[in-house]
Amino acid sequence: MTRFMRRLLHRAEEQPDHEAREYPIRLVFALGNPGSDFAGNRRNVGFWVANRLARKHGLDFGTKTGTYALADGEIAGRRVGVAKTRTFNNDSGKAVMALVDRLKLDDPRELLVVCDHLDLPTGKVRIRRKGGGGGQKGMSDIIARTKSDDFPRVRIGIGRPVVNGKPSWESGDVAAWVLSDPPPSEREALDAGVDRAIEAIECALANGVDIAMNEYNRD
Repeated sequence: MTRFMRRLLHRAEEQPDHEAREYPIRLVFALGNPGSDFAGNRRNVGFWVANRLARKHGLDFGTKTGTYALADGEIAGRRVGVAKTRTFNNDSGKAVMALVDRLKLDDPRELLVVCDHLDLPTGKVRIRRKGGGGGQKGMSDIIARTKSDDFPRVRIGIGRPVVNGKPSWESGDVAAWVLSDPPPSEREALDAGVDRAIEAIECALANGVDIAMNEYNRD
């Protein structure tokens, strides 16, 4: 049994002050779909963040397995892994658990997940310390496989499809929306959101999640 899973089993025994401890982020994990056919899709905005973050800090995705691509190096004075799933989005928990073992994470709070979010306006960035899947099936899979929702996440809004003048929750409309490339005007807003998400991640690594939330959750 990994240290990560042992900590989950013993959470109930922790003291309140221990629960409030700030765990340094050791893994930034991006959701998306692998392959060139999906590279420009709205769903892959998390990959855009991971790619630019790694490039900005001179990191290379040189470690590749069947489930993840990993770049390892220093960001904001901390040793951290930046990873992208090589499974499809909905099976992202499989990649996370493989990385938990590889990097020997001790606690879910050492993981930060980056993904798209339908119910945020295009390019809007929101950081949360923990929470549910929010309709993102990759996030839900991570929660199910780690048996915890107690990890920070950075979400970039991609908006919701509009059909006949109204937002749609129909699965076919949503699938077509997330698996299509945005037009240039929308891509500009998403690119600005990606840059802001990178700044938020750097702030969370350097100063902690709460400070990043206070700084980057402002409208």
